Amino acid sequence: MTARDFNERDIHLALDGELPDEERTAFETWLKANPEMKARSSRFRTDREALRLALASALEEPVPVRFMRLVAGDAGARSSQRSRWWQGAAAAVLLATGGVGGYLLGTRGIGIEDGAADRFAEEAIAAYVVYAAEKRHAVEVPASDEEHMRSWLSARIGLRLVTPDLTTEGFQLVGGRLLPAGAGKAAMLLYEDTEGNRISLFVTSESGSYAKGTYAENNRPTAVYWLDKGYGCAIVGALPQERLAAVARNAYRQLIEGAEKRV
Repeated sequence: MTARDFNERDIHLALDGELPDEERTAFETWLKANPEMKARSSRFRTDREALRLALASALEEPVPVRFMRLVAGDAGARSSQRSRWWQGAAAAVLLATGGVGGYLLGTRGIGIEDGAADRFAEEAIAAYVVYAAEKRHAVEVPASDEEHMRSWLSARIGLRLVTPDLTTEGFQLVGGRLLPAGAGKAAMLLYEDTEGNRISLFVTSESGSYAKGTYAENNRPTAVYWLDKGYGCAIVGALPQERLAAVARNAYRQLIEGAEKRV
């Protein structure tokens, strides 16, 4: 019997325990012979665990009001939105049952352009690597001029930007700067704790589909990101993933709530 050709889909099947037992040996041999696919498999495995940590508390949260309104909407609205509702419900079921390795991490979100989330996370990580290590010139506007920084960056990136208060997580605002991001612009806010650990909040205007996830590679900072409500938001740092995920949830909640209050 000739071994079949494997591909990225089989990596997800293997990670989710859905690859047939009789194909496992041939699959492992294929991975060893394809270093690029082996590295990708390792990254997907790391992402899966990081995403579970980042979203663990989501299963205990109440159903968002916007979803309740969608379910309770009139028949016409329900019919036109049913496809998107069931896509979201399917993703939630996959998360709750532990099947996030293949579907969620393979697509990086529902309906999002393949690779777009990765590119966004990579831009955020690149900015962090360049500026977080700077001592004197890490930011353009210091936290002492926070109000000006907030209004200036908001005008430049075309979004109502807030500066999340992360003191409960042990971080103080250092300041911010304006950066290029793809064809547009991004705001980067830098925070630091008492031990000198730094994290960055990278924010852009993002009109694409909803997505969230964790981007992690060996020996590089980790990015926890969301693309939602017109924002692209990534929290980047070299912290333990559980702590970074907690900081990210706090920062993102404040970012969205602050923007909605100021509309």
